[in-house]
Amino acid sequence: MASRTKQFKVVLLGEGCVGKTSLVLRYCEDKFNDKHITTLQASFLNKKLNVGGKKVNLSIWDTAGQERFHALGPIYYRDSNGAILVYDITDEDSFQKVKNWVKELRKMLGQDISLCIAGNKIDLEKNRHVTVQDAEEYAASVGAKHIHTSAKLNKGIDELFLTLTKRMLQTAEEQDEQNAASGGITSGNSTRRNRPGVVVVNDDPIDPQQKSGCCS
Repeated sequence: MASRTKQFKVVLLGEGCVGKTSLVLRYCEDKFNDKHITTLQASFLNKKLNVGGKKVNLSIWDTAGQERFHALGPIYYRDSNGAILVYDITDEDSFQKVKNWVKELRKMLGQDISLCIAGNKIDLEKNRHVTVQDAEEYAASVGAKHIHTSAKLNKGIDELFLTLTKRMLQTAEEQDEQNAASGGITSGNSTRRNRPGVVVVNDDPIDPQQKSGCCS
């Protein structure tokens, strides 16, 4: 039954060229494109998975990283259950921008949104400019999980999305318990009070021609 499937909205945020699109395409379609094609505004893909016997449908929103699209961020991350903040390990500035996104998400959505931080492009380890210690200490300080990834090598991506999904499931279960204890009504999908659950209206994969690629 559809009511038994948890539906979560996940948004990817980060600077342009950090590899957000490549992570999504690798995870959902096991595809990788060496060429960088700028993502315009946003698009999404769906991913169905089973976590500990629980059916989950992820609506994964891939957003543009260019500064001119920054103002559109709230349109795409509102009502999100989880967010993946992506930075390029060879680009210190992209890591600093992740901190800005975290502050914005916490301000707009509170503490209930689940966060994971992806240190992407570990295939370029020799050019690393963000230390592992700095990244992991920062992630811990904001209650996020830090995971290293490479879309090119297909490393860390399944772990990234699985970790986030488990966090969202835990938050949803805690919210359901709180609602039950207080005699409130829950939609079964929502992870925070007074906010609607996520409804995915299109379960078909997006047309690749409508999707932009990105770098590793």
